[in-house]
Amino acid sequence: MSDWTAKRPDGQEPPYIPLWKLKLRIPGVHYRWEWADYIQGLIMCAVCLSIIPVLQDTLGMPFEVALAIVILNGFLYLFHSSLGDPVVPGWVTPAIPLLIAYCAAFPEGPERMHALIAFEMTLGLWCLLLGATGLAQTVISLIPRAVKAGVILGAGIAAIQLIFKEGGKFYSMPITISVCALVALFMMYNPLFRHWSTTSPVVKRIANLGILPAIIAAIIIAPIVGEAPFTVEWGFSHPDFATLWTDWVPWGTLGWPPLSMFLKALPLVLAAYIVIFGDAVQAQGIIRDADPKRPDEPVDYNPDRAHLVVGIRNTIMSMLGPDISMCGPIWAAMTVVTYERWKKGRESMDSIIGGVGAFRWGTFTGYWLLPIVTVTRPILPAALALTMIIQGFVSVYIGAREAKSLKDLGIAGMVAGILVSKGAAWAFGAGLIACFVIYSMDFFKGDTNAGPLWADDLELAAERESKVLSGEAK
Repeated sequence: MSDWTAKRPDGQEPPYIPLWKLKLRIPGVHYRWEWADYIQGLIMCAVCLSIIPVLQDTLGMPFEVALAIVILNGFLYLFHSSLGDPVVPGWVTPAIPLLIAYCAAFPEGPERMHALIAFEMTLGLWCLLLGATGLAQTVISLIPRAVKAGVILGAGIAAIQLIFKEGGKFYSMPITISVCALVALFMMYNPLFRHWSTTSPVVKRIANLGILPAIIAAIIIAPIVGEAPFTVEWGFSHPDFATLWTDWVPWGTLGWPPLSMFLKALPLVLAAYIVIFGDAVQAQGIIRDADPKRPDEPVDYNPDRAHLVVGIRNTIMSMLGPDISMCGPIWAAMTVVTYERWKKGRESMDSIIGGVGAFRWGTFTGYWLLPIVTVTRPILPAALALTMIIQGFVSVYIGAREAKSLKDLGIAGMVAGILVSKGAAWAFGAGLIACFVIYSMDFFKGDTNAGPLWADDLELAAERESKVLSGEAK
């Protein structure tokens, strides 16, 4: 056993410096560095770079300025492990198409940037408030289930629409996007592939890489079919922080948004927060499932702490680098991959903080390496399309499962349609009115006479999948 491993007694979490609800830790001082996770992060930074085309298309932002925003966001990712949040953080992915549509409703230029800044700053301050007071659960419980289901459904539909609408990313690289999306869906959801991943160490390693194999496929396929060139340059990338902090931030030439912008952003802030809260619940589930495998390290996941870090990140980004991807509490796929390695024992990964921290240090390093940036730059539209297609798939079935009854599902479908076509304010208003009209005194409870809508289907699906994974089904 190494000296680093021996420093932490079994049954205790890594040492830290207490800061109210936060736990300050420094890599190499409070926990062991994990090279395997660092290298994986170095490769997976390609996924994070895919937001650059969105910043270019939506805001008219130069590539080098958009790269500076990605790097700044990447630095703030490090706050999670440094402040005691044991997850791999990521975007608020389901809300990205909603925010794109919201920003597009304003004229391109200062007004559109003001809309983005006001939204992200409000979102950050809202998360800080809930993290400081511990009121997150109370606030989310006040939103009817049907409305929450509709917001998640609408986010999924908007994600698909973003890629396939006229002039969308799909039409710039149709072959590459089609093949890579099918590869990703097969790897992530096909029960036969999941069975192979339990019997073959090689397939398991591939499965643990999430959508990276599909992105590598895009790098290979796009030049072959003539949809993008293959380009590689050596050296370091050249983010343009000077222009970012002169022309694209509120304390530069752009100026601060008026109060009216902050008020207009409130409905979309609430919609994005529903997604953030769901991500926080998902993080708790991942940790709860993994925790019994490692009695030597108790994992302290505190939703208030997660809200505080997410709030800090969004507030800082709104002032230093307004970002359409937003700052979310978890990158679920990579958090699962990291916890899978953590479950193998202390020799594999001494502390989960070391794993999630080293991974994000890896992605942060990758942004600065010109070979990675230049190789992925031509296929970034495909990487974004892939991310949105997967997110659309996931959001639609999660949104549908959130509904408790057919009435809930009907209201949710209405909310989703209005959200995509008219925006968050109209969707919330219509959803709340519909819930009141249909449920009256049971406004907050919803349909009290119906059982779980998907219970029988979920039970049958679980039984079928179990047979496939065990090799009983053909």
